Amino acid sequence: MYEPTGHGRDKVVNDVDFAEAAPPADLQAVVHRALRVQTRAPLATDYRFHALPDACAYVVLNQRDPAIAGVTRLRASSEELNLGRDFHFVNMRLLPGVWQGPRLSYGQVEAPYDGDLPLLALNRSIAGHSFDTALPALWDFARNLVGQGLLKPNPVTQAIFARIVDIHSVADMAAVAGLSTRQLQRVLKSTAGFTPHDFLKVLRLQQSLRGTPSLSYADQSHFIHAFRRATGYTPGQYARKFNV
Repeated sequence: MYEPTGHGRDKVVNDVDFAEAAPPADLQAVVHRALRVQTRAPLATDYRFHALPDACAYVVLNQRDPAIAGVTRLRASSEELNLGRDFHFVNMRLLPGVWQGPRLSYGQVEAPYDGDLPLLALNRSIAGHSFDTALPALWDFARNLVGQGLLKPNPVTQAIFARIVDIHSVADMAAVAGLSTRQLQRVLKSTAGFTPHDFLKVLRLQQSLRGTPSLSYADQSHFIHAFRRATGYTPGQYARKFNV
């Protein structure tokens, strides 16, 4: 199973709480984690959150403003997001390629939600509740998406994740998925939103963050260069600045 590493959390900020929870067994083919990030008290300065590419889609719920919600995905390179000084987000991280609903936006959600999904009702229903208390509503929402065909397990990405250590090129990825490179291009772009090259780049970055860069890069200098291109930091700089 694909286990994307969490995002970069600034080490100098102590008044921010993070929590996450694994989904129940019936959702594990489509949902990776539910997450919460929340300030304990208003911060002295704006909080910069380093969002690492993971190819996942996110259901994002702003608990400070129940009108702001959405389903979103990051690009293939990192983004530093300014969350402000007082915030409370609840997210549900969906596995790559499982979203079958309306086309996803990129980046974080900032504008009020005006789509057809009942995201605002979900946001209001969990407002003021603890993270643990909110989880059943999140899981039920995911089940409803599955029932409507908006979330489906993706056999192509599942095959790739099952043999991720054997993949060192787009050709390897296509062979593992049992597709031609052209078919892989079409399937990944339509379901995961990434070209095979960018999808492979994201998977390599995630492997490196789990301490296994040698599985993905030809040598240490190549790894450092690729890591910096994807995150804006060398591995050493990143380790000094962020908890992951």
